[in-house]
Amino acid sequence: MRRLQALMAHHWFWPVVLLLGYLAQTVFRLALSIHNYFPSVHADEDSYLVIARVLAGRPTTEMPVGVVIPGGYPLLISPAFRIADNPATAYHLIMGINAVLNALVFPLAFVAARRLGLSRTHAYLTATAVALVPPVIFYSQFVMSDTVLPVLLLAWLIAMHGWLSPGSLRRRSFYAAGMGLAAGYSMATHDRGGVVVALTALALVVVLGFGWAPRLSSVAGIGGLGVSSLGAKLLAGFVENQFKDVPPSTVGNKVFENLEDSRYLGTIIARTFGQLWYFMTSTYGFGAIALVLCVTVVFRRRFSVAERVVAFTMVAMLFGTALASAAGLADNDRVDNWVYARYCAVLVPLFLVVGLAVLFRAGKRPLLRLAVIGAVVIAVIQVSVSAYAGAALKLWASPWTVPDAMFLASSWDNLHMARTTFGALAVLAACLLLRLAGGRKVVAAVVGCVTLFAAYATVSITDNVSEPHAKFRQYQAVGLVKEAGLGRNDSVVLDWDLDWDARMSLAFEIYWGRVWTNNVKAGNTPPEKATAVLLVLGKDVAPESTWAKPLPGWHVAKYSREHGWVLWRKG
Repeated sequence: MRRLQALMAHHWFWPVVLLLGYLAQTVFRLALSIHNYFPSVHADEDSYLVIARVLAGRPTTEMPVGVVIPGGYPLLISPAFRIADNPATAYHLIMGINAVLNALVFPLAFVAARRLGLSRTHAYLTATAVALVPPVIFYSQFVMSDTVLPVLLLAWLIAMHGWLSPGSLRRRSFYAAGMGLAAGYSMATHDRGGVVVALTALALVVVLGFGWAPRLSSVAGIGGLGVSSLGAKLLAGFVENQFKDVPPSTVGNKVFENLEDSRYLGTIIARTFGQLWYFMTSTYGFGAIALVLCVTVVFRRRFSVAERVVAFTMVAMLFGTALASAAGLADNDRVDNWVYARYCAVLVPLFLVVGLAVLFRAGKRPLLRLAVIGAVVIAVIQVSVSAYAGAALKLWASPWTVPDAMFLASSWDNLHMARTTFGALAVLAACLLLRLAGGRKVVAAVVGCVTLFAAYATVSITDNVSEPHAKFRQYQAVGLVKEAGLGRNDSVVLDWDLDWDARMSLAFEIYWGRVWTNNVKAGNTPPEKATAVLLVLGKDVAPESTWAKPLPGWHVAKYSREHGWVLWRKG
């Protein structure tokens, strides 16, 4: 024991241990996803891949999602396109980039836990558990901005806390500038970043008004936010320039339009509650404890300015994200419109660090009080959503949209809110019972158990959700290209009626050429550069009849009755 303590006292020990932990997290992620070699989440993945392709200097092609989305994440993965000469290699490389980026949650969660007063050992255990939970890792198995958003948001709040904490002007200015840069880049990465920028601007204005930080440090924060926001605008402008026939995303406009329409108010509130319920259960109830604590901190003067501002920002970010995403969702009764995992998942590391820190630091009575209030909040929200949505929650739900809920309910066939709530609260109750029975001495062991449970949950969700999801879409992504004999230099016109998954995938799989979606069979002329046309082959229809008036020089090259397509070639 003394030797271990002596070893830990060396200045190099913790940097080395953190590096090893980060490498282990990266390897774990690689083991889960490195075998993936084609997009399967349509049209999000395909659109990010197309933008990354353009940012890597390759020719443009059709934008699958139909609007231009932020390019911050595609910019990070674009090096894969500069290296790889085929789509499978590019996708493998992106999975590697995702693992490296997403694993940064671990060292940042360690820093956040240290800010919450945990020892290095306890902070290390907490960070390990946080970095292994499914909401953090699940989306990094696909080409999605949610890979890097948790990292940006952790860095953002750590920097905000550093800016508002006592220290030298230089140190506080450095943190303020970092806060502004992280906020702006989050906006360049996803529409949710708009909430981050708004809250950062609000914090800067309030802090300047009350004099809670040196003015020069606040000016540094304004500068960082201004530079990064300008960079986000320039990046968006560049990407939009490459897709001149595609409009920019209007999600933000839709959010405000729906919020102003009283007809949607009840639905928006119910969907907001649904996202909060999912968020709290996916954190095994610790997110609810952290939420209750943050609300308490905001109104207690005995906490520092840094703690109160960060607590307010966390609560506002959670509710703002849930509300904005609920207002921006489509107006239909799909289950994942009422209860959805993705949008608030990026906030899981922030709240889970706080929730686990409470286990270490809170006394028995305050801990029990926070847990009871948190459990009541989860139950009330669940009942409210179930009562309002009603039969809509009984429809079939894609496992991809609610993976944590299905895992906690021990069912991969549909959404079971009550069973999910019970599963989450059972995990929380087990941790609390051990903590109350053994005191603070057993907390390290309890967090170790949470770590093992989180790793098991992540592997289980990968086996039962991620891999089946991709396998189901394999033919549309790579099988069709191979069977049709499409080559590296082909440029293909796609039928509007072609399988939607195939149309989305081919924008990436046609790696060197490009695709267009056009109604050629109705008489539209294929672009001059097109080398092939892929049309739908109906039942009992001759392949030659799929194009009523083919242009001279075009002929049927291949077709598949099993999969319902016919390929016409020029020449």
